[in-house]
Amino acid sequence: MKLESIKLRTLANHRVAGQHDGRKQDKVFSMIRAWLDLPPAGIFASLALLYFGMLVILAVVTFRSPLTRPLQSLNGIVAPFYGSVAILFALLTSFLANDISERDRLALRSVQIEASELRNVHTLSVASVSDMRNIRAALKAYVTSTVSDEWPAMGAMRLSPRTTAAYDELLRQISQPGIARASGTAVHAALLSAAVRAGTARNDRLALATDHTSDLKWLVVIVLGLFTQVAIGLVHLERQRSFIAALVLFSCAVVVTLGTMALQEYPFDGALQLSPAPIQALQSLSD
Repeated sequence: MKLESIKLRTLANHRVAGQHDGRKQDKVFSMIRAWLDLPPAGIFASLALLYFGMLVILAVVTFRSPLTRPLQSLNGIVAPFYGSVAILFALLTSFLANDISERDRLALRSVQIEASELRNVHTLSVASVSDMRNIRAALKAYVTSTVSDEWPAMGAMRLSPRTTAAYDELLRQISQPGIARASGTAVHAALLSAAVRAGTARNDRLALATDHTSDLKWLVVIVLGLFTQVAIGLVHLERQRSFIAALVLFSCAVVVTLGTMALQEYPFDGALQLSPAPIQALQSLSD
């Protein structure tokens, strides 16, 4: 009985420790996400504060603290040592940038495909011998709702019930059985195919709007940037001005690079968000 109670107590302690660690991880990741949600000025200011603050700390510790003499004894570390840390930072930064650019590329492609298929629906409705004014009206309503309602909702990572209802109405109009009798089965099938492909592109667009890069990747890249600053400092211990100049240059490059990447984290939100222009242009089509 004593052994079982000890096991149960140990298991309970492990669970409590695991929950505590999980809460800590959630706080760290929520901080990364909160940083990415900042306006452009806030993103760049946060990075500048972090990396230039680290620069000041390293400079003070290295040249104006009781640790100066012990640190100076490390003088002689060769430049290739810095290169090994910098290469790891560069590799992970490039992987992170590739994830972001690939998501942006897919988002742009989904918008272009959706606009193209909607234009096909309009062209077929105009070229058909039967009157399809109802389809064009439903198409215009869907386009207007997408631009005015769904685009801002995507920036806030929300869905737009109004746009969903507009798309359902467009499908309902295109699915009318009378179209096949009046314009032919081939035209009706082409209209349905174009509308379905537009809906598929819209679903891809909505999925990409709520997608984001792993917070762990961002955290690792940011921390590796700090380690790279330390590595740069270790190969410039003998000269204070060289030490500061090298760290200032690297810090500026990191702030610009990571800040620009952070601005592109969300394809449909922020200063560099994708424009609804390809779909918005459909509003000028004839009725």
